[in-house]
Amino acid sequence: MLALVVATAFFSCGGSATKSGGDTTKAPDSPASAKTAAPAMAAPFDVIEITHTVKDYAAWRPGFDGDSAARKAAGMQYITVGRGVDSANRLLVVLKLSDVAKAKAFAADPRLKDAMTKSGVISKPDVEYFHAIRYNPNGHEKQWVIITHKVKDFDAWLKVYDGEGTAKRASEGMTDVALARGIDDPNLVHIVFDITDMAKAKAALFSDEKKKLMTSAGVIGTPLIQLYTDAQ
Repeated sequence: MLALVVATAFFSCGGSATKSGGDTTKAPDSPASAKTAAPAMAAPFDVIEITHTVKDYAAWRPGFDGDSAARKAAGMQYITVGRGVDSANRLLVVLKLSDVAKAKAFAADPRLKDAMTKSGVISKPDVEYFHAIRYNPNGHEKQWVIITHKVKDFDAWLKVYDGEGTAKRASEGMTDVALARGIDDPNLVHIVFDITDMAKAKAALFSDEKKKLMTSAGVIGTPLIQLYTDAQ
């Protein structure tokens, strides 16, 4: 695995409130509910993930929440915001999409760049689009790992991944949450796992056993492994 690989995140990568849904009587991405309400989801669905660094999370969050109407107009619904385990101002924003074309137009709009700058974003945002094909709505941990990598052949990779099994990964401190493929590159694999035991998860993710498994599954290059904690 690391065939496993990252996302999410899409995920139920957020905390328990984010993953379970929240108050369905409120708009899922309204400023009042943005930190607690996520849409009810069943795969398949599309997501956008935006990763960037901010000067200060507390200063950034009000600006993000205040832009919810513009996101809603672009067909986006809040899923979660994660903070880097090793860098708390490194943020991952995950949004569910109803229209990928609208989302891409939204991301390319200079207005968004201005809004990010005003809220204290200090790095160039990394924007990725994924199609989630598996999703576990029961995830509830406060920390998760996202692994992203390319594969030679997705179907061949999936056989190895499924052969490893959820029980094996659970014994390594990780619960399957989401499996996705790149929208622009279907051989880009994106996986999200809730972390139930950080020490076990790190040991497994960076083990020689995982590296060998990934190689046998046709993983190309070095996987990107990112650790996040719920921003709630």
